[in-house]
Amino acid sequence: MQQNERVPGSGESPQPGYIRLRAAMAAAKYHGIELDIRDFAAEAGEESPSPASLARWLNEQGAVAKGMRVRWRYLVRLTNTPPIVLMFRDGSAALMVGANADRGVVWLRDPLTDEGAAPVAVDELRLSQVWTGDVLLVKRRRDQSEADAPFDLGWFVKIVLRERRALRDILIASVVLSVLTIFPALLVMQVIDRVVNYRSMATLVSIIGIVVILSFYEILLTYARRELMLVVSTRIDTRLSLHAFNRLLALPLEFYERQQTGRVLGRYMAIYKVRDFLTGKLMTVFLDMFTLLVILPLLFYMSATLAWMTVACAGLIGLIAVVFIGPIRRIYGRLVDAEMERGSVLYETVAGIRTVKTLALEPSRREMWDETTADVVRWKLAAGRMANWPQTLVMPLDMFMSRGIILVGAYLALQSSGGIAAGGLMAFMMLGGRVTAPLVGLARLLEDLNEVSTALGEAGMVLNQPTETKALTNGMRPRVKGALSFTDVNFTYPGAAVKALNNVNFEIPAGTMLGLVGRSGSGKSTVTRLLQGVSRTYTGYLRLDGIEMREINLTHLRRSFGVVLQDNFLFRGTVRDNITAGRPGLTIDDVVRAARLAGAEEFIERMPAGYDTWIEEGSTNISGGQRQRLAIARAVISDPKLMILDEATSALDPESEALVNANLQRIGKGRTMVIVSHRLSSLVDCDLICVMDQGSVVDLAPHAVLLERCEIYRMLWMQQNRHQYGGESSRASMLAEGE
Repeated sequence: MQQNERVPGSGESPQPGYIRLRAAMAAAKYHGIELDIRDFAAEAGEESPSPASLARWLNEQGAVAKGMRVRWRYLVRLTNTPPIVLMFRDGSAALMVGANADRGVVWLRDPLTDEGAAPVAVDELRLSQVWTGDVLLVKRRRDQSEADAPFDLGWFVKIVLRERRALRDILIASVVLSVLTIFPALLVMQVIDRVVNYRSMATLVSIIGIVVILSFYEILLTYARRELMLVVSTRIDTRLSLHAFNRLLALPLEFYERQQTGRVLGRYMAIYKVRDFLTGKLMTVFLDMFTLLVILPLLFYMSATLAWMTVACAGLIGLIAVVFIGPIRRIYGRLVDAEMERGSVLYETVAGIRTVKTLALEPSRREMWDETTADVVRWKLAAGRMANWPQTLVMPLDMFMSRGIILVGAYLALQSSGGIAAGGLMAFMMLGGRVTAPLVGLARLLEDLNEVSTALGEAGMVLNQPTETKALTNGMRPRVKGALSFTDVNFTYPGAAVKALNNVNFEIPAGTMLGLVGRSGSGKSTVTRLLQGVSRTYTGYLRLDGIEMREINLTHLRRSFGVVLQDNFLFRGTVRDNITAGRPGLTIDDVVRAARLAGAEEFIERMPAGYDTWIEEGSTNISGGQRQRLAIARAVISDPKLMILDEATSALDPESEALVNANLQRIGKGRTMVIVSHRLSSLVDCDLICVMDQGSVVDLAPHAVLLERCEIYRMLWMQQNRHQYGGESSRASMLAEGE
């Protein structure tokens, strides 16, 4: 929403949506949370930010916010509270900074004024004319939130327990259903012992009426319980999906660079096995346990001998399951590893299908797939055979519970004294089946714990990695101008023995166009990684406008930068959507201006639908040069004060490169530019060029000065301009190769 993103100029009345955003920012600032208005992304179709949108924004930035509707009698009692945002009907808002229930007034402050401005007392009548009844409550997050808590079984339990009210209703329905399950068995006992034996039609009619009524209530309660379970499962699934995906986004780029994408996805999807267990089998067995608690005492009352037999068989089944837990867990872990390895091969093949086809790599990929499939099949067979043993050992006990007990009961029924009647035996078998199911389910639940614990461990290997959450939500949010300073900066990649940056020292003022050159592995791209906050484990001091980079909010830092990489990714969508990916509220005029700066306007206008042309997955319907220029347009549309171009023109043809280079002067006007390029001709017009070698800064000067005094730069220049230097460039090439 464009009017909410731009601060009104002098003489321009502020938009209501802008006032509402400023009110939310002021409430957050009271708790020490600095927000950037440019970080807010409005919901589609909202003329002014809703309380839900503001709460979502504040929660993403490290606060705890909640939108709710309150009445005046409750609002006026909120004394000695932090500032509360009151939503007005015109789309604006005010800050409530105090209340007095005795006088019947609240004190409001204009969010556009300073904190020291005097508030205005407003009574119920005046406030009701402008207030919607909605408020936004904000506080600072102090405890460990769901977003930061370890991803384990305890976290899942907390998620489930948040649905206490629905779980309570399910529990009540389960207890009532458990009681209702007793009556059909008792009615069968009466039918056999009284109706059949005594041929009593009146008793039969009465029993039929009772059966119809009880059946109706049982059907109604069963439907209600299923509906409640469906709602709870859906809520848990939604909360789990949102949390897991947010945790995935919060993982640092370094983690993804060290891990296979297929393995990351395989481990991430393991969370849904845990979800299915908690909301499926576990909940079903848990609810069935109430049936057990209700029916088991009745079984002992009817026949203690048969009841003990039932319990003993179920206990033996549980013991068998416990014995096989360890072996099954080990084999299943090997199976999961094999399946993830096969998933990685599948992902790499699909993602790199263009390379597979162009290099005719089908046979080698097929061979790799066959090998991984063989591993999966081998371990799946081993897991199936291991699981077959407990199932086979349980079968005699299962058969005895379903067939043997009725024979023992018949024997007892034939005894002259202390036996069980025929009707009682039938009732016992009906109720015994209800008892056996939860007992056997509880025992077999232990087998499922193998799979769940393995899946939980696999998911935790991804989701329990250190995240950037704190850096993304905390830290300073200064206005970026673009001055950079490196002081004794050292950096080593994890697992590497040699420093990627070694005592890097240089300083450039804001508005400088800086070129970074050097041989491969000299540390050029590492400098840009540190500037983007991808890696923050460096030593020394890296300052932006005099502020240490690690003290700046990471989201604010990255949104203040424009970054164009050598291989840029475009999302499936329109040209316009891709250019405005970071600022979805900007207008078509902003899109056209950014495309013109990037030299992309001419080819976009030739497309069938212009800026609404659809870009397919993988950008297969546009050229590499076009993709690169769209990425440059995406970077400049937010008007960043600092831009990083890391080999941004390497994929362009000479004509497109010349066009982009011609626009660099216009793109760089009023902003700092850091340009990494192997083509020195594209850096000639830079204010300063930093020459790097083996992680250190060799020289820093304009092009002409470097040609005179820097040997490395001069050799690189002569190599790329052989047509001008002839044999001298050949000698330089040999020297470079010798080094």
